[in-house]
Amino acid sequence: MRLLRSALLLTAACWPLAAVAQTAPTAQVAVKPIAFKERVLPNGLRVYAIRDTGTPNVSVQVWYDVGSKDDPTGKSGFAHMFEHLMFKSTRNLVSEQMDRLTEDVGGYNNASTNDDYTNYYEVVPANHLQRLLFAEADRMASLVVEPTSFASERDVVKEELRQSTLARPYGKLFSLYYPALAYQAHPYARGTIGSLENLEAAGIDDVRAFHATYYRPDNAVLVVSGNFDQQQLDGWIDSYFAKIKKPAGAIPRVTVAEPARAKAISRTVYEPNTPLPAVLISYHIPADRDADIPALSVLKAVLATGESSRLYESVVYRQQLAQSADAMLDSKQSTGNLAVYAIMAGGKTAADGEAALKAEIGRLRDAPVTAAELAEAKNEILTQSIQSRETAEGKASTLAASVIIDGDPHAADRQLAEIARVTAADVQRVARKYLADAQSATIRYLPLASKPNDAAATPIEIAQTVRVADLTAPANITVVTPAPEAERIQPPAPGTQVATTIPQPTETRLANGMRLITVERHDLPIVTAYLVTSGGAATDPANRAGASAMAAGLLTKGTRTRSATQIARQVEGLGGAISSDAASDGASVDVTVKADQLAPALAILADVAINPAFDPAEIERARTQQIDAVALALKNPAQLAALVADRAVLGTSPYGAPIDGTPASLKALTRADITKAYATSFRPDQATLIMVGDVTTARAKALAEAQFAGWKAAAAATRPIPPIAYPSPRVIVVDMPEAGQAGVVVARPTIARSDSRYYPLAVANTVLGGGFSSRLNQEIRIKRGLAYGASSGLDAGKTQGTVAARTQTKNPTAAEVVTLISAEMARMGSAPVPPGELDTRKAVLIGGFGRTIETTSGVAAILGAYVQNGVPLGELQRFTGAVGSVDPAAAQAAAAALLDPKAASIVVVGDAKQFIEPLRKAYPTVEVIPETALNLDTAALK
Repeated sequence: MRLLRSALLLTAACWPLAAVAQTAPTAQVAVKPIAFKERVLPNGLRVYAIRDTGTPNVSVQVWYDVGSKDDPTGKSGFAHMFEHLMFKSTRNLVSEQMDRLTEDVGGYNNASTNDDYTNYYEVVPANHLQRLLFAEADRMASLVVEPTSFASERDVVKEELRQSTLARPYGKLFSLYYPALAYQAHPYARGTIGSLENLEAAGIDDVRAFHATYYRPDNAVLVVSGNFDQQQLDGWIDSYFAKIKKPAGAIPRVTVAEPARAKAISRTVYEPNTPLPAVLISYHIPADRDADIPALSVLKAVLATGESSRLYESVVYRQQLAQSADAMLDSKQSTGNLAVYAIMAGGKTAADGEAALKAEIGRLRDAPVTAAELAEAKNEILTQSIQSRETAEGKASTLAASVIIDGDPHAADRQLAEIARVTAADVQRVARKYLADAQSATIRYLPLASKPNDAAATPIEIAQTVRVADLTAPANITVVTPAPEAERIQPPAPGTQVATTIPQPTETRLANGMRLITVERHDLPIVTAYLVTSGGAATDPANRAGASAMAAGLLTKGTRTRSATQIARQVEGLGGAISSDAASDGASVDVTVKADQLAPALAILADVAINPAFDPAEIERARTQQIDAVALALKNPAQLAALVADRAVLGTSPYGAPIDGTPASLKALTRADITKAYATSFRPDQATLIMVGDVTTARAKALAEAQFAGWKAAAAATRPIPPIAYPSPRVIVVDMPEAGQAGVVVARPTIARSDSRYYPLAVANTVLGGGFSSRLNQEIRIKRGLAYGASSGLDAGKTQGTVAARTQTKNPTAAEVVTLISAEMARMGSAPVPPGELDTRKAVLIGGFGRTIETTSGVAAILGAYVQNGVPLGELQRFTGAVGSVDPAAAQAAAAALLDPKAASIVVVGDAKQFIEPLRKAYPTVEVIPETALNLDTAALK
């Protein structure tokens, strides 16, 4: 389950766009508020229904008005740990049956714990709606809490803490230190995930008391969104939820008020696994329902949304002080925070960052934002809001958050309408009101190696003045036990399946050879334009890794007629965001905008693709930023393990080098290397423009011809990549002392995407490591609690492929996890997958595909991958049938040939002294490479 901290979720309202400066005189977009039906059951359960017959899916969400602020004394992280236990057994459901009801039929489930709420949400084919309502009601009314599941999930949460907080660079900064310094009285001071000590302090009686206290119908919100019959839905809800009794006792509420901060506070901490200094400054803001939140939302967008934002332009781009800089509007039921932060560039100090961040905050106080900035911020918020409602799940989440955080299902629509009325004076007023220097809390987060011997320790701990209540157990708690087999009520049978509508692309070519693919979708006023090319990182010279990635990244950093700043301001002024990237077998540029802004957005996309300037100053700026970004990745055990595994499996092949380069290769790049990489990939006869959304085929062609017809090929076509000579498998340990966790990858070569065995292998890989109920996750997380999750991924490219199983675990169990992964890979080829299990994993693939094609960007991404890998567009229509036709024999044959671990390399990145002996016993040829001696520029790795 994952963590969410941001409470403000906006969606689109019927916005009077005449109030927003438009870049082009095109038809205005009108987006209606979310239409819903509301009722409250006699037991207090608030029910909301959002009907949408245009989707074959339905989202069921139950949000409880309890979060980490409600954690009992001495048990921070308790609400989050309890969230995990809700996926175990109930009186009628066996442990993990929620996954059987969702993932195994092509849906998925998840949950999150926030400071203010805990939510549980599922997306399933619509014919499974009744089954999910039964299951959600059963775990609300009759959760079984027993010692085995409790102990197992507590271990899983410990691994989640190690993964997200201890192993990840800057994990402590955001998860622990930021809230602890921000609050002196309110229990928001405690991090959502808690601490290892607090997790150990939780007992099974506490869990039962917590459920009885907060998991009750009058403390919950049920939202159903998608394809359903309203009368039938009402009947099911009455049948399953209305009979749950409302407890007599009152629900405990946190009433602590955080005092205003009248004096600036600051702390300096030194932490291991910190490649670059960082600084974070937070300021208190009012509750999300406050009238000032719309102005603060616009302020945050001006400050930190996109590359035309003030933080990026000033701190990252012009001054080159930071590798990245951003802001969070962390609004809540009570006092929240606006936080700004920067990860510094190499050679820059936290003091530099602190001064720069405070200078930008000061500018907001000292002068009104410009009219252009105001219009841009509003357009960006509107586009993001339209995107958030492309799916049933997105609409349900938006409405539920409005109810829980603001107490009003119309809050998101109301806030968005209020944002349209925000003035420059409003933005300056709230900056002066909330962002004074005296109201700041500053954290300087520095590498441990930089700590002077005489530096005074300034720990960041939860203040003694934070007021936290004890958990008072309700009287007469009923301990629920599983019903005897004969008495267990089974979930109802699925209903009649709702047919999925597969998008139908149309294709044409311009005279210059460029392909144009269009998919019309007119349900929302949004369009994704996605230009993809062949070539890519596999064409980079052996000693110039990162050339294609640098070339792609620089496309948006200046053309012959537009500077980098102008590109960012113009695109973001339309409410969009332009991005460019390189993959192994190609490169891309994309933008998603409101439909009324497609023409000007496409003009900019064409300009950056056809006319990049590759200005030397921009190259140096990008080089510095990329080297710093690589430095961050190299300090993350999981990311580093993946990079080392690619080198081990693919050897000297161009596919083995890091796509984003290494510090050494990036320093060696010349402008000629970069322009050559661009010319190799970007030519019209190797390019395809994909447009998906609210655009007709005729208009798409007219716009494409207007912008791309003059593009001429200026270089030789890309040469085919020679066949790969795969090296012998290796076992490699990268010793990273003091790593908070070990990253483990077991990877091997496999097939290209065009291989006839692709679908049997894809299904076999999904059995192995696709989804929560996959074999790897069952063995490593569910049965043993050794990791937060374990998975495997198939990366089948144009000419080659790899399959990699991966996880993160505490250092002492790394060798055990390697053994488990290898055993499961071998088992895949040793016997046929039982038909029932095979069907569930095929459903995972088909369901994921169906959810992806619900969004314009999802359809564009699938088609773009088809183009780059040489797959016919008809694959879009064929996918479901091809997956469904895979039988146990075909899956076993593919697994035996292509998942056998004997051909796999094993990589473990972590604190070697904690696991090297048992690993060496199993693999006597293991190579140990100190982190400081690792060399990704060579296949030898050292």
